Amino acid sequence: MEKEEPLSQLTGKTWDDSAVRCRKVPQNIPVVSKDKNSPTHGHVSEDDTQPSNGSYTQDSASHHHYVSPSKVLLVLVVGLSFSTRLYKIKEPPHVCWDETHFGKMGSYYINRTFFFDVHPPLGKMLIGLAGYMTGYNGTFPFIKPGDKYEHHNYWGMRGFCAVLGSFLPVFAYLIVLELSHSHTAALITATLLIFDTGCITITQYILLDPILMFFIMAAVLSMVKFKQQRYRPFAASWWLWLVLTGMSLAGALGVKFVGLFVILLVGLNTAADLWRILGDLSLSLVDFGKHFLARVLGLILLPLFLYVTIFTVHFAVLNKSGPGDGFFSSAFQSRLIGNNLHNASMPEYLAYGSTITMKNLRIAGGYLHSHWHLYPEGVGAKQQQITAYLHKDYNNLWLVHRPNKTQSGSPDLVRHGDLIRLEHKETTRNLHSHVHEAPLTKKHHQVTGYGINGTGDANDLWQVEVCGGHKGDLVKVLRSKVRLRHRATGCVLFSSGKILPKWGWEQEEVTCSPYIKETPSSQWNIEDHFNPKLPNISISILKPNFLEVLVESHIVMIRGNSGLKPKNSEMNSKPWHWPINYQGLRFSGVNDTEYRVYLLGNPVVWWTHLFSLALYLLMVSVASLAIQRGLPLAAKRVEHARVLKSGGGLLLLGWLLHYVPFYTMSRILYYHHYFPAMLFNSMLTGITLDILLKSADLLLRPPYCDWLFRFGLMVLLLAVLYSFYLFHPLSYGMMGPLSHEPGSSMAGLKWLASWEF
Repeated sequence: MEKEEPLSQLTGKTWDDSAVRCRKVPQNIPVVSKDKNSPTHGHVSEDDTQPSNGSYTQDSASHHHYVSPSKVLLVLVVGLSFSTRLYKIKEPPHVCWDETHFGKMGSYYINRTFFFDVHPPLGKMLIGLAGYMTGYNGTFPFIKPGDKYEHHNYWGMRGFCAVLGSFLPVFAYLIVLELSHSHTAALITATLLIFDTGCITITQYILLDPILMFFIMAAVLSMVKFKQQRYRPFAASWWLWLVLTGMSLAGALGVKFVGLFVILLVGLNTAADLWRILGDLSLSLVDFGKHFLARVLGLILLPLFLYVTIFTVHFAVLNKSGPGDGFFSSAFQSRLIGNNLHNASMPEYLAYGSTITMKNLRIAGGYLHSHWHLYPEGVGAKQQQITAYLHKDYNNLWLVHRPNKTQSGSPDLVRHGDLIRLEHKETTRNLHSHVHEAPLTKKHHQVTGYGINGTGDANDLWQVEVCGGHKGDLVKVLRSKVRLRHRATGCVLFSSGKILPKWGWEQEEVTCSPYIKETPSSQWNIEDHFNPKLPNISISILKPNFLEVLVESHIVMIRGNSGLKPKNSEMNSKPWHWPINYQGLRFSGVNDTEYRVYLLGNPVVWWTHLFSLALYLLMVSVASLAIQRGLPLAAKRVEHARVLKSGGGLLLLGWLLHYVPFYTMSRILYYHHYFPAMLFNSMLTGITLDILLKSADLLLRPPYCDWLFRFGLMVLLLAVLYSFYLFHPLSYGMMGPLSHEPGSSMAGLKWLASWEF
């Protein structure tokens, strides 16, 4: 049996018997810790709950018939958590909300088809693995929400997410128990999470959120457990929790970049721990060095190795060309089976007389393109359109010429600083710019196709610049990042990413930017290269190595994440909406004939969280002032203050780190982004309300203080259970009349006008 933590021996919290909660320890019966490793070994317990008359003697004699209340409560929490999450897991039998994305990505893994997502790959890999292990064959298209699953085995992917989500209340229970050594605080926390409709809904579908929150909570639990082992450094259990913390950090970051917040939380806690060890004069600097290196190994090197391993598996599995190709560079695409660049051969260096395609390096950048259509009247000069086209096409081909029309017999190579003229192969017009406004980006110059059969003017000349290169450097296909600077105006060829109107065939705008700062939008690479006068090489020798692929994938993910914009008719959620439960998310259904699921937190639970935040700040302030002023406090009050400042402070920091950064983000935000922060708020609420109820003896004498404690706890639990009963149709689905119609299961429950169920 695992040895009980010394503090729990001191406080008697294993029993947590509310009947004796208000009793004081008889002065003549000291209770001494038996753990020699405990920092309080030989000291009197601060909050002994066992009576001095030996009333537990009979229980002790028959201990083989006794089941610890902690085990009973833990089993209860596990049972309720799993049952509420796995209930009706197959309903509704159609695609809900972002299942259309993450279910499809699971299918891509099964089919080994490359795709692009703004998040790291671990979550989708696990979803794909869960589907594969439960008989899903990866053939369901996941086109849009509402599509029927029919005979496809989708339940395995949903069940996997629900199982991981079921661990959240269990982990929260164990974390709070470690921080407060109070089963009451742990039980309050678990109850708030088990019966929160939002927490249930977010974990019942094929989403990344339950996987992310599982690793976040596992990291916090492992960190807290590791800290409890501080009096047994370098023991097997010490190493176990250190390694589990590192593994959980890698898992959290491997699912979403939001995992950086829990890494920061563990990092700050570790820095404080090392600072404490450095101040322990009983330890030598060699001992401190051992502690430091152990944490570097377990919390930096191990997570980094596991994180890189995740991407190694990701790139090894997704080896076929797919819908994600266009988001990456041409060199990256040459790795993928089925891509036109895979195992291709072409001349290595750009030369005059070559036929080429040029791809822009912005996220999902298109190919430099032209066609016979002209810009319409009133849009700059009425000359031939130049656009960026996302697909491979014959109209993407350009001929590289010298500034004049003459061509030498031998193929001279193009170098950094050379002047060239690009002629569109199909229409024979030159790439041209002048000081007319661009169609959409008004501060840029217009780019057109001008002249005929290679005849044009001085505005057709462009200077080649290899990014990071020097005069005379050659231009390498696939690998060189190239800018084209307009000789006459000094602007650079630029892909804005803006979509042209129907007259531009809804292709992307190409401009000449007077702002010459290097950006991906002004950088291009040579993808296809044809020149019969030059020897071909196998493109395989130009493939990027693993480190280059890893770096490029992260650059693409980060740019893609920051560039996420709202969809049409989609309401942008704001961070201040989230803690007050201002507005939820519709997962499925809009009318009385459809199966409706709506993501919304249990209002009693969420508003209790909000109240507890203010209450915690008040309580910890009062306790700190009392201690600072040297007021005489009972041992129990000192312990309560310690729990508030230490355990509560850690949870408050976790809430702040997972919530405040969203105020600085420019990308689109959703209500579900708050749920990791909500987990920390729930745990803080459990500790705060527990200490508040235990402080009843400040107002009443025994046994009335105990009655008030029980009454307050009962009112809280009943309020949570009753509100769950009222709002559970939001999680488990409903059909029939809408909330404003008679006979609706949600009639009268639309407490805020912003709720959309």
